[in-house]
Amino acid sequence: MVTFEKIRILGQDIIHVGHDIHSHIVDTIYQECKSSSYVVITDTNLYKVPYYQQLTRELREKLPQGSRLLNYYVKPGESSKNRETKEAIEDFLLNEGCTRDTLIIAVGGGVVGDMIGFVASTFMRGVRVVHIPTSLLAMVDSSIGGKTAVDTPLGKNFIGTFWQPKFVLVDIKWLETLAKREFINGIAEVIKTACIWNGEEFARLENNASTFLDVVNNSKLIKVTNDDTKEIHEISYTNIDLMLEHTYKLVLESIRVKAEVVSKDERESDLRNLLNFGHTIGHAYEAILTPQALHGECVSIGMIKEAELSRYWGILSTTQVVRLTKILAAYGLPISPDEKWFKDLTLHKKTPIDVLLKKMSIDKKNDGAKKKVVILERIGSCYGSSAQYVSDEDLRFVLTDETLVYPFGNIDKSENKIISPPGSKSISNRALILAALGKGKCKVKNLLHSDDTKHMLTAVEKLNGATISYEDDGDTVVVEGHGGETLRACSDPLYLGNAGTAARFLTSLAALVGPSSKNDYVVLTGNARMQQRPIGPLVDSLRSNGTQIEYLKNEGSLPLKVDTNTPFKGGRIELAATVSSQYVSSILMCAPYAETPVTLSLVGGKPISQLYVEMTIKMMEHFGIKVETSKTEPFTYHIPKAQYVNPPEYLVESDASSATYPLAFAAMNGCTVTIPNIGSDSLQGDARFAVDVLKPMGCKVEQGPTSTTVTGPPKGTLKPLKHVDMEPMTDAFLTACVVAAIAHGNGVESGNTTTIEGIANQRVKECNRIQAMATELKKFGVSTTELPDGIQVHGLDSIEELKSPSNANGPVAIHSYDDHRVAMSFSLLAGMVNSTSNKTSSLQTVKILERHCTGKTWPGWWDVLHSKLGARLDGAEPSNQLSRQKSLKSVVIVGMRAAGKTTISKWCASQLGYKLVDLDQLFEERYGNGSVKEYVTANGWEKFRQEETNIIKEVIAKYGDSEYVFSTGGGIVESAEARETLKKYASEGGIVLHLHRDIEETIVFLQSDPTRPAYVEEIRDVWERREKWYKDCCNFTFFAPHCSSEVEFQNLRRTFDKYIKSITGLKEVEIPHKRSSFVCLTFSDLAEQIDELPVITYGCDAVEIRVDHFANYDVDFVCKQISILRTATNSLPIIFTVRTKKQGGKFPDDDFEAMENLYAAALKAGVEFIDLELTLPSNLQYKVLNQKGYTKIIGSHHDFEAQYSWDDSEWENRYNQAVSLDVDIIKFVGLATKFEDNLSLERFRETHKGKPLIAINMSEVGKVSRVLNNVLTPVTSHLLPQSAAPGQLTLAEINQIYTSMGGISTREFFVVGKPIGHSKSPILHNTGYQILGLPHKFDKFETDSAADVKKILLDGNKNLGGLAVTIPLKLDIMQYMSELSEAAKLIGAVNTVIPLGQNRFRGDNTDWLGIKNSLIANGVPEILTNVSGFVLGSGGTSRAAIYALHEMGCSEIFLINRTISKIRDLKKAFPSEYNITIVETGDEVTQSKYNFGLAVSCIPGDNALEESLLSRIERALNKGKNSSFVPTLLEAAYKPSVTPVMKLAQDKYQWQTVPGSQMLVHQGVAQFEIWTGLKAPFKAIFDAVTKH
Repeated sequence: MVTFEKIRILGQDIIHVGHDIHSHIVDTIYQECKSSSYVVITDTNLYKVPYYQQLTRELREKLPQGSRLLNYYVKPGESSKNRETKEAIEDFLLNEGCTRDTLIIAVGGGVVGDMIGFVASTFMRGVRVVHIPTSLLAMVDSSIGGKTAVDTPLGKNFIGTFWQPKFVLVDIKWLETLAKREFINGIAEVIKTACIWNGEEFARLENNASTFLDVVNNSKLIKVTNDDTKEIHEISYTNIDLMLEHTYKLVLESIRVKAEVVSKDERESDLRNLLNFGHTIGHAYEAILTPQALHGECVSIGMIKEAELSRYWGILSTTQVVRLTKILAAYGLPISPDEKWFKDLTLHKKTPIDVLLKKMSIDKKNDGAKKKVVILERIGSCYGSSAQYVSDEDLRFVLTDETLVYPFGNIDKSENKIISPPGSKSISNRALILAALGKGKCKVKNLLHSDDTKHMLTAVEKLNGATISYEDDGDTVVVEGHGGETLRACSDPLYLGNAGTAARFLTSLAALVGPSSKNDYVVLTGNARMQQRPIGPLVDSLRSNGTQIEYLKNEGSLPLKVDTNTPFKGGRIELAATVSSQYVSSILMCAPYAETPVTLSLVGGKPISQLYVEMTIKMMEHFGIKVETSKTEPFTYHIPKAQYVNPPEYLVESDASSATYPLAFAAMNGCTVTIPNIGSDSLQGDARFAVDVLKPMGCKVEQGPTSTTVTGPPKGTLKPLKHVDMEPMTDAFLTACVVAAIAHGNGVESGNTTTIEGIANQRVKECNRIQAMATELKKFGVSTTELPDGIQVHGLDSIEELKSPSNANGPVAIHSYDDHRVAMSFSLLAGMVNSTSNKTSSLQTVKILERHCTGKTWPGWWDVLHSKLGARLDGAEPSNQLSRQKSLKSVVIVGMRAAGKTTISKWCASQLGYKLVDLDQLFEERYGNGSVKEYVTANGWEKFRQEETNIIKEVIAKYGDSEYVFSTGGGIVESAEARETLKKYASEGGIVLHLHRDIEETIVFLQSDPTRPAYVEEIRDVWERREKWYKDCCNFTFFAPHCSSEVEFQNLRRTFDKYIKSITGLKEVEIPHKRSSFVCLTFSDLAEQIDELPVITYGCDAVEIRVDHFANYDVDFVCKQISILRTATNSLPIIFTVRTKKQGGKFPDDDFEAMENLYAAALKAGVEFIDLELTLPSNLQYKVLNQKGYTKIIGSHHDFEAQYSWDDSEWENRYNQAVSLDVDIIKFVGLATKFEDNLSLERFRETHKGKPLIAINMSEVGKVSRVLNNVLTPVTSHLLPQSAAPGQLTLAEINQIYTSMGGISTREFFVVGKPIGHSKSPILHNTGYQILGLPHKFDKFETDSAADVKKILLDGNKNLGGLAVTIPLKLDIMQYMSELSEAAKLIGAVNTVIPLGQNRFRGDNTDWLGIKNSLIANGVPEILTNVSGFVLGSGGTSRAAIYALHEMGCSEIFLINRTISKIRDLKKAFPSEYNITIVETGDEVTQSKYNFGLAVSCIPGDNALEESLLSRIERALNKGKNSSFVPTLLEAAYKPSVTPVMKLAQDKYQWQTVPGSQMLVHQGVAQFEIWTGLKAPFKAIFDAVTKH
């Protein structure tokens, strides 16, 4: 039971705090606030809560005589906290006749409290208000202090007042029905308040974090009945009685702090702005991430960033930052915007630095343009009495993980810089293990507070090995060890990140753990890199000693499952210790708790890093156990069976590896640095770095027992180290490398090479460090040589030669490989670039990625580098936010045998420019003894599947990020291990593409395929077993139908090429910015409408596939429909729509599982657009939005009942919802009942231009809205069974109506030249205009005078839309063009004139497009590789043909003509990269290394072929017999219909031939689309032209 308290604020006891005090609340209101009108205002969510109903019932029952009680409900959520809602409330109060004696009772969270307080402050120039806060955030923050406000589109809380409430009545019983996330959200403000003011309360919060989260995580949904309406509602319920005292205390203490601060500074002039700790940065994140991110979540991130800023300035200690980080995480709050769960929650919205800074610039604490931030001095106290000024440079640094290092040009060399690195990682981790196993309390001082030790402390506590507490503001860790007696298995896996030391030490500790009531095993796991790092030798030794350990994924690496029922027996243990000394230390420290004394013998050669083994032995002795070294066996140790006894205090030495960085800084910059707690008596081998490495390189070194001082020589005079064995200090080799990079000798003989050996183990650390150093040093212009156990660094002749990392595209960043030592090492070398130059232009920075990885051992390294060593640093916009980076992820193609994997894989590799590896071929190469079929015959399927699995795991691990296409065997999914590998790769952004085709076609093919081992069961059974596995493993699916002709085959290739470019982001889906449309298909099965689909989609920019109209909602059926549509419409962008019944469709309203499966299938199919209803459950919306990849999302809402006018706030709220979801396009559909509804819609459209908006009205009356809509207007077709919505129009009808309204101006087009009597251009274009409803006219203008064309048409016709130019004017017209396209320049002729306005014209040439598109339409691949082509003739069309073949990718272009001199001149007109060869004898053709695949004949079609010309043509045609596609010849002549060249190619050499009429139509269609901006109705145009 908790007490009831009153808290004084501004001299009055108006804040009342208690539990279940509804009667007190009612009595206080009526006794202390007499009024004629009491107005209760809350939101519609709270109306559902029984406790609210109880409160209002009691308010009604006790209402004083003569008074009245009014209720008003607002919509819940931040979007309703606006001026419009405030105005509506005020209108309600006025209409009800409320006067100045009115009392407003605000019942709700922060939104209600802020807004209703503002209403009270302005209504009748101010009326009284009582706050009854119902959320934790409102209780501890927003209801206290009198701040009121509403939001505006420009930001939160910018318009408001200070208006103190009459009472704040806090009843924590409201928290029972607070949603889990809102509960946690409020805790951020509680932690903030303790952080700035109350260190004791902060410590109490730390101690109660697990209890709080356990209770809140067990909240549940319950059904409640409204007593008034009898409606049943579902609400959240949390049993706060389980933590009632803690909850009451945290609320009470937070209110006390805020009340005290407000009493001292009501109007936030200085002191009160301390309450905004975390808010300057937090509000900036909130402005971008709202409403997905809650206020407290953003403040949590802001607190971390602002605490890091304080640490960056040298004010706040690392320990304090760690404490803050741990408590926020412990209460379930985000500590970084990059946490995966938080990124998913916020829909992966980008938070660019410049946008964050802009948001911060309008913070209310600022002084003008100067930004201010609250700076923490320590937990419980702020630095100064108000917020501090901060520069954008410092803010940029803390906001990003990418650091810019400026040249170290102005380093102070006069002072001795005293630097104390954090505690040693090695010693810290050992101390924690020993203290946990020991008996009694041990105060561990100077412990490294890092990711590694955090994981270690968490693991020790979870295994019940020790009780952990803190002293000295968290600087001292108190470990109360249980002597190994209480170690028990925990239920959750122990996640260890990339903490190799913790992983290895805890593996042996897990062998000592006993089973618990919940579990009889311990699982150790880590991040992706940790799951690659070796642990095999340690596991082998423990296994041989009786401990049962299972690898859960990769053999030899985490995750591990350690059985707690198998003992650590002891006795003699042999261990291979040539890879890591940590294996040795792990067994040494746990050995005293084995069943019998242990003799540990290190085998396999000289152990690595022997000094670390000696460190462990010395530390064990400090904790009471002496290890004896064998006098008879080398590298053998005897460990007694005993119990550690904890010393009262243990001081952890500073990390000697970390100390190398400030010491190297001194060496490289010619200044002095002292490390006060590392000297010759150190336990650590790295303490020798200064003496053994820096001193021989020219530094002055002074080392005593407990300190080391280094003074560097003048900058640029360091000497190389001929040879150094760094085996005693392997981690320091990276530091030595960057020092060696700028070291050089004085003579030729000495050279500049530093040789480092003894570091082979560095290849299996956080990354392959030797390789990493070589790769990144190369960026600075420093070369290296990798040695078997070391590296040679070839220093530069002068420090001035150090390059700023860059390539042909500009500056490049230094990668850290998520390795702390790589990052810290290169932070030193980065500052040496241009560090001796005095020019301001030399202030070029070097970017280092992943700066936070230094948190592993020295979280404050960058702060020391900046604040103590004097380096200038800045932050950089993350590279992935600056531009859309091409994915380097490899593609794995899976699918049944005979699905076409080999062919599609080749296409995929060709289109992406990736390397292709067929895994079956790779297997056969490795097997080296026959085919897969023969291997299976000899060894069986099970053995083959294991080898196949090993290969897929290997290639993904090695080449998953290296631009490969891996074609797999059909049965790759038969192995559970292979499936897990594929699923994991897909989840990490890799592409696993399931290639699928109709199973009936597959069966037919497989029954006749002798090249593969036969299935031992029915093919259909195999498919039915594998189908689910394929779907589970893949993140993309491509359905490949059977092709019965070359044209169909090449159409499929074009469809796949567009698909693979789309899903990899190579070709981004474009949202039209011009007038555009999509047709809404309402067929039940597209397979029956294939021939109609091209006609239906005439002129459209996209096509909508209405899944709810399909006969079948099966995912496979839907995928086939997508495939049919793509093939039939030449991959017109697809809008994938599943319209529910409530939104006017046919899909069941509540079948969300089926809907989710359909959306998942659409995303796997790579559809261009998904229509996502805004009324769908948010969890379904979030799943689609987070998995959308490159698909664009249309957020749609329909009002089929005409419930809302366009002035209603419903549309505004839906618009804000769509914006907050960050959809790409917003689609709103209303229902017009009168013409004025269209005018209201247009007013709405005019004021909502933030995103592309489709806004239309249904019904006959609403048709005009469809005409006026610009972006992607939905249209219908007369060929559809019905329109998708009432009032839909065809595209032609829209264009006709829009023309009648003046929207489209009539344009006149002409074909010009002479003779043109038989020109088909008018028929071609006018047919297109008629079908699409365009008002334009196309006519003939016959002349052979370009001057006449200029005078009469170019200058004289103001309605000119364009000219089609033919002979003899193609050259003459060029003089009148203002500009020429590249095609026109190279072809040397203009056939298309495009008006640009202001009497300017552009000359273009579409003949080449006519050639290209004719060939493609007849099955020639769109992009050619290793294919030659030839052009016959030398005239103007020949130039267009050459240009077309080059654009298609022809490797060689051969020219054949009767007159050789003419084609020589023709060749000279083109660049050398066109690779043109003159065919004089025919031998040139034979010598070509490529097969011929295409040809264009540009000679007169009615002449017989001369003998000399014929022989050369025949030799070229003969080269087509081995073409990878059907070789194709295009005849440019229109007459006769079959020319001699066509007959020769077709009859004798089996080439496909294409008549010139197709070229004519294709070039005319290209003109049509250039002039109109619309897709031409090709089939109708072609039929019209060829019929005439």
